[in-house]
Amino acid sequence: MTLIRVRQLAALAVITLLLAACSSQPPSSGGDGKADPDAGVPETIAGKRWNLLLIGTDERVSMPSTPYFKVAADGSVSGSDGCNNLTGTVSFGDSQRIEFSELASTRKACPQMADATRVQNIFGQAYRYLIDHDRIVFFGPNSLVLGGFRLAH
Repeated sequence: MTLIRVRQLAALAVITLLLAACSSQPPSSGGDGKADPDAGVPETIAGKRWNLLLIGTDERVSMPSTPYFKVAADGSVSGSDGCNNLTGTVSFGDSQRIEFSELASTRKACPQMADATRVQNIFGQAYRYLIDHDRIVFFGPNSLVLGGFRLAH
C-alpha cells in the first residue's frame, strides 16, 4: 500500500468518527431511548410557570387562556392547553432528554380545539429540551422544534 493510500484511509476514518460524534441523536440515558425517571427535575424548570410562546418555530396561537405548564419537584406536571387543564408526569435524562407521560386533560368544548390539540402534542411528542435564558424549547425525536415556552414573570 502506498503512503498516499494510507493517508487517504486515515483521513476517511477521522471524518467518519467526526460525523458519528456530530450525530443529531446522542446516546440516551439508560440505553433504552427513554428519559430516566430517577434523574430529578432540573432547578431551572421546577416550580416555575412556563407560558406558550410559539408552536413550531414561528406560529403564535390565540386561545381563551394562555397555554402553560408547571413541573413540581416530584416530576408531576400541571397546566393548560389554552382550553383544558392538563396533568401528568415528566422525567428527565442525560443529553437534555425529556419524556412526558400519563398525560390527561379535561374535555371542555373549545372553539379552538385544533390549536389546543396542537399544544397537547408538544408534550406528547417532546424528546429533548433546551433552556435559553427565560425560554424552553421542545424538540421531537427527529430534532425538529415542536414549540417554545417563556418563563412567566
